[in-house]
Amino acid sequence: MSQAPILETVDIVKSFGALMVTDRVSLSVYPGEMHALIGPNGAGKSTLINQITGELEVNSGSIFFDQQLINPLSAAARSRLGMSRAYQVPQLFGTMTVAGHMIMAQIASKHQGFSMWKKSADLHELSSVQQDILQQVGLLHLASKPTASLAHGEKRQLELAISLSCDARLLILDEPLAGLGPTESEQMIELLRRLKTRYGILLVEHDMQAVFSLADRISVLVNGAVIASGTVEQIKNDPLVKSAYLGDELEAH
Repeated sequence: MSQAPILETVDIVKSFGALMVTDRVSLSVYPGEMHALIGPNGAGKSTLINQITGELEVNSGSIFFDQQLINPLSAAARSRLGMSRAYQVPQLFGTMTVAGHMIMAQIASKHQGFSMWKKSADLHELSSVQQDILQQVGLLHLASKPTASLAHGEKRQLELAISLSCDARLLILDEPLAGLGPTESEQMIELLRRLKTRYGILLVEHDMQAVFSLADRISVLVNGAVIASGTVEQIKNDPLVKSAYLGDELEAH
């Protein structure tokens, strides 16, 4: 690719005592690209994401966002650069409305600190941009509803909407299909397909059918190390990936 990556990790290492959980991992995500990170449970995917977002410090190696070294930056500072993470379990306030979450996210993105709490209570109308975002994710008709009343899939959609409202340039999505039924999964896949050309996306997902349908590139993490990285077809046909991770399941898709 001719353009520079929005995210790049170079030989990052993380260990807890004698346990190596991130073993010289290098990967990149380009603007408009979906890069999927797959691997068995315990492979170190969450630890790797936590290092990228700044929730864990790396022992060695470098992390670049838009070609800027971000190792010294806090998680909040990385978020302000345009890095946004949606967690496997939605991080939402049950009594706050969908609109309230969007308003709070917008105020937080303006770096107004704890003043957001008062201002979010005083603002009752969404901006046209926020309405457009909720329309994109299919939640505009639920703007006045408290999040506790949302279905699980709708909560995942709201987390995406919050990420988009914070001027994100890189979306880090941790198993967005987890817990979704067939219809909800189809809706989420279609939403991600619409978003993938507009943002750099690092996707962690166990649903291989969705990964193969959506990803531009895939990296396979096993025991903390990337054992293969490439296009969908390259990963499907990689003998090491077949033996170390999914075996016959890769061939089934």
